[in-house]
Amino acid sequence: MFNRTRCLQITAALASMSLLAGCGLLSDDSGDGAKRIVVGTTSTPTTLDPADAWDGSWELYRNIYQTLLAFPTGSTKPQPDAAQSCEFTDAASESYRCVLRKGLKFSNGEALDAKAVKHSLDRIRTIDSKNGPKGLFGSLDKIETPDPLTVVFHLNTSDATFPYVLGSPAASLVAPKDYPADKLRDDGKVTGSGPYVLESYKEGSEAVLGRNGTYTGFANRRNDGVTIRYFTDSAKMISALKAKEIDATYRGLSATQIKDLQTPEAHNAGVQVVENVGAEIRYLVFNPKDPAVAKLAVRKAIAQVLDRGEIVSKVYQGTAEPLYSMVPKGVVGHKTPFFDEYGHADVAEAKKILKEAGITQPVELTFWYTTDRYGASTADEFTEIKRQLDESLLFKITLRGQPWKAFQVGYKNGEYPVFGRGWFPDFPDPDNFIAPFVGKENAVGTPYEPAEIVNNLLPKSRRESDRSAGVHEFEQAQQVFAQDVRLLPLWQGKLYVAAREDIAGAERALDPQTVMQMWELYRKTSW
Repeated sequence: MFNRTRCLQITAALASMSLLAGCGLLSDDSGDGAKRIVVGTTSTPTTLDPADAWDGSWELYRNIYQTLLAFPTGSTKPQPDAAQSCEFTDAASESYRCVLRKGLKFSNGEALDAKAVKHSLDRIRTIDSKNGPKGLFGSLDKIETPDPLTVVFHLNTSDATFPYVLGSPAASLVAPKDYPADKLRDDGKVTGSGPYVLESYKEGSEAVLGRNGTYTGFANRRNDGVTIRYFTDSAKMISALKAKEIDATYRGLSATQIKDLQTPEAHNAGVQVVENVGAEIRYLVFNPKDPAVAKLAVRKAIAQVLDRGEIVSKVYQGTAEPLYSMVPKGVVGHKTPFFDEYGHADVAEAKKILKEAGITQPVELTFWYTTDRYGASTADEFTEIKRQLDESLLFKITLRGQPWKAFQVGYKNGEYPVFGRGWFPDFPDPDNFIAPFVGKENAVGTPYEPAEIVNNLLPKSRRESDRSAGVHEFEQAQQVFAQDVRLLPLWQGKLYVAAREDIAGAERALDPQTVMQMWELYRKTSW
């Protein structure tokens, strides 16, 4: 997570951004096929308290909590949700004001007013959970509530991405009476104001969502409720889909399973696969606490040996593509610096890099991955990475896998020399593929403070309200990543939703943060 408080002395003005409420923001919505939907996923929440999660728990949060702003389907800029309007109010763009909708309430009947907004965001910074999203609020200095419906955010620097942060589940709003200001809620319950209420929850098993009768916001719910079933084995999830025990799946499908679901046989069995363009990426993280990994030559040699094309073709079978930058294709500013720097896989060149650094014996390293977060293909991916590195005779790799909760503790504590991570954008902006990975405290738990990025490129890019105007800075930041090799991008994936043929809305269900908006799914009435 990037510490935005380091970005100082920014003086350029950001154009005022007014986000006005549009029509179609309904609280008593209904539609054709408004029946319950059952969705299967391997993305199990780690916690129910938004102050404690900067991970896939957001899948659930988007559907049960509300945010001031949000990203309706098809939008790349934040639009009003709990807010009626939001805008920067000063020439320096360091004061951001939101006016709330009247009459908003949490599911416990408590008013969702300005003080509730302040409480929700202040507690994130006060609690300062190692797993929480505090790093996204580095530019926030203080919050004022001049009246019950008005919230003023005072920033310590110009930050054009701040409205985007408010539109992410990091800024989920919670009821003050049920969420302590200085500690996490731990009773396994939820009090929100989102499109759905959490009727019941069995950790690692099931979340039952019912329509929130007092909801007022942008979501047009097209079903009566959603049951989310959590699977640790994607094969069992596919079996449940084919057996009509669930209506749709999201996250966790292997390439082989996707291919199987796209066959005529699967179609004849009543299963459809919807493909979406994705900004999901996979990458390796190098922890310089390890003596071997601390050597730049070792990191460069790994980058020189790995053949992304082989990984993609053997493991992902066309459901992903090689990635040569932390900023994926389709995002403003995308370049290919790792290809420009290292070209195609070349063992001889890697050997030369190591020899020039005085390394003549095979480098022994342990690579870690999570066994249950990113799908069944992760183990196969790391097996292929090990094969390539071992066969180069330059490395001896040991693989270790851990369930997500234990894996998360390990990398946050700096225990792993090399480990694999996935990234789903917090918001649709190139900043979010650079900033979270730098700073003393960041999203991967290994301090990385490249001065050019932290002190110059990111602050400069955040002066621009036109996000495309910061392209040059993002291109330079990607080049720094390629030279330092603290992170090694591997591939960029597409997004797939598999569903029964009587389920519609899957093509609209994914927001720009690749989070499933459950309200878009519905059962076809004419089926």
